[in-house]
Amino acid sequence: MAVMSYSAAVITCSDRAAASVYEDRSGPVLREALAELGFEVADGVVVPDHPEQIRRAIQDAVREGARVIFTTGGTGISPTDLTVEITRELMAYEVPGLMEEVRRVGSQKEPRALLSRGLAAILALPGQQRAIIVNAPGSRGGARDSVEVVGPLLHHIVEQLDGSDHPTDAPGAGAE
Repeated sequence: MAVMSYSAAVITCSDRAAASVYEDRSGPVLREALAELGFEVADGVVVPDHPEQIRRAIQDAVREGARVIFTTGGTGISPTDLTVEITRELMAYEVPGLMEEVRRVGSQKEPRALLSRGLAAILALPGQQRAIIVNAPGSRGGARDSVEVVGPLLHHIVEQLDGSDHPTDAPGAGAE
């Protein structure tokens, strides 16, 4: 069965990257990985750690047809880390197991991965197709861990959002 191509967006949330103090390094990691997974990836967007700009960037990505949105940055415990709070405001519901696994995998390499508060959630904005959003950490390693864990599930997740049936030959199928 051919895999459908879906649109994906990557939003970097960082005051310093938005001000060109340093180069966005995690956004390109995510865009490249999503393209390798067969997604049509929009140009990267970089916004400062400002609630309204983060909110607008996420809403714009959904309006532009992104079915998969990765944010990078703003998931830590700094006072300016606000990406998670904005995602929580916009989400219909969380998919907690995804980021639990990202933190577990990441913490085996870098204990600070446990400080990430990132969410994976479903967005259901009025009048728009549903999409999944993943809040990846702002480091290249955290971005790689996020796409390593979540990436293999993304096509299935979007198919499920569109009402596709569960595969009956998958391990654990029917275990609900």
